[in-house]
Amino acid sequence: MLHLTQRQLVALLLLTLFWGFNWPVMKSAVNGYPPFTFRALSMLLGLPCLALVMVGMRVPFAIPRRHWPELLLLAITNMVVWHVFLMLALPSLSSGRAAILGYTMPVFSALWGLALFSERLQPRQALGVAAAGLGVLLLLWHEFSRLSGAPMAGAALLFGTAIWALGTQQLRRTRIAAPTLAIAFWMTVLTTLVVGALSVALERPRWAMPPTLTLAAIGYNAVLIFGFCQPAWFSLARSLPPVASSISICMIPVLGLLSGAWMLGEVLHWQDAVAIGLIVSAIFAVLLKGGQSRNHAKPARHD
Repeated sequence: MLHLTQRQLVALLLLTLFWGFNWPVMKSAVNGYPPFTFRALSMLLGLPCLALVMVGMRVPFAIPRRHWPELLLLAITNMVVWHVFLMLALPSLSSGRAAILGYTMPVFSALWGLALFSERLQPRQALGVAAAGLGVLLLLWHEFSRLSGAPMAGAALLFGTAIWALGTQQLRRTRIAAPTLAIAFWMTVLTTLVVGALSVALERPRWAMPPTLTLAAIGYNAVLIFGFCQPAWFSLARSLPPVASSISICMIPVLGLLSGAWMLGEVLHWQDAVAIGLIVSAIFAVLLKGGQSRNHAKPARHD
């Protein structure tokens, strides 16, 4: 059994709750408000929250110049692509389906490990990948039947998820000589610039004062997601083996699916229930102890 410190366990539990319930929160916001503008405002308000945490913990902001190219790459793979494609896809998907598609990330991570880092794919992992693929097809069952454009949204979200999985592999192997909070801060800054530019380019005519519920969603994302969950995830992904993050990842899509049905009245189908069972089983198969190759590179610790 993997032993977590009390701090790590608390972080995982809070991350599960905040990220799980955020799927219907985001969906309710982008239903009536420009998605990139919503994300940009959330990040702009989240950065001061993260900065205050760093100041309170006396974490330096500086990143050595020699690490700037790697920091840019980590920002692109861990945040920029994910958030851009999430905002493109979410308006066309239910929050529950989006949550499940997004948290196929560990399965993609296993495939990246096989392709790029010489991590062997065990038989249990291969079964997990097959189960996740079947689960994805079930999730998109109704979207294909409606021919509403949502299949493309699902494909876009899966692409963003695959790049996020690559970023997680890279983050575990980074040799950037800086605290994880500093890396998270500057990755968020770079992502905010990209998302903000997309908001200006694509959504400026639709800019308006957010309604009350959207303001609440922006505040939720600023404080809890970008002020806590995002840096907490990076810290855990950098310092712990994949099995630790699976504790949280396996429950986030469950909360996303159920909270979307409860908060937004999203209809659940038998395909959703079977799909979430398949995908959660796949994540366990990929990440539980014994599923990872022993030649996994251990990242440097700077926390």
